[in-house]
Amino acid sequence: MKVLVTGSAGMLGSAVIDTLRADRREIVATGRSVRGEAVLPMDIRDWESVRRTFGEHQPDLVLHLAAETDVDLCEQEPEHAHACNAFGTENVVRACGEENAVLAYVSTAGVFDGEKRDPYTESDTPNPVNVYGRSKHAGERIVERSLDRYFIFRAGWMVGGWEIDKKFVYTMVQLSRRKDEIRVVDDKFGSPTFTADFATHMMAVVDSGPYGLYHLANRGTASRWEIAMEIVKGMGRAGKVEVVPVSSEEFPLPAPRPRSEMMQNLKLRSLGLDEMPHWKDALRDYLEENKDR
Repeated sequence: MKVLVTGSAGMLGSAVIDTLRADRREIVATGRSVRGEAVLPMDIRDWESVRRTFGEHQPDLVLHLAAETDVDLCEQEPEHAHACNAFGTENVVRACGEENAVLAYVSTAGVFDGEKRDPYTESDTPNPVNVYGRSKHAGERIVERSLDRYFIFRAGWMVGGWEIDKKFVYTMVQLSRRKDEIRVVDDKFGSPTFTADFATHMMAVVDSGPYGLYHLANRGTASRWEIAMEIVKGMGRAGKVEVVPVSSEEFPLPAPRPRSEMMQNLKLRSLGLDEMPHWKDALRDYLEENKDR
């Protein structure tokens, strides 16, 4: 099986490539280099670039990871957000149709409005509150209406890549190393999703599960504050760093955030395929693996 990966050098892409290599898959890595890794410079926003790459390599499976995931940038530049996350996805979907390739599209818990008190399931209706969520949901709809053979995997709060992680966990790691007090919001809730776990279990579903929509996050849910507390403990800084819970109003941002992005892998559980570890265990292993970096 030949697997084409978009966004292959990014935070999730790096973990996916590692998983594919371990499985000895034939890989076509595309995107923009992040760590100086060799990738084919396919631009998903450019149909000719996509068509040419697909035509030359004729993949059997496409893992579509490329996206604009900076939530605030999406809010400030909505045309850019939709060009990447909706129209770019439309190009990839069109190419999959022409080459008869199976598509796996990575989406987000950010497609929900956050008003539900319990974790979201695959049967809940999306209602995004920001441009990022709307653009990713538009990508989902394009996949669903255009292809018969597809997987959609919604991830939670993504963690991985260590120094290329521009999101919450690595920021907390850095702050815990140099601060004696960290102020962290305790009114936003989600499902941490570690890239290595996501990549491994995504491929297990692709290999054995029926087509369709799946939630794929580590088990358990948490507030930002709870995650920060676990990071400080895992970094050996408990008692040295005070993690102060605060309201999100203390950190105004360009894009509104849903109160909750909590998810449960209900469909995977019903199929007996939910083997994702708990986020606390995954975080402990992640910190241990990178402790000397």
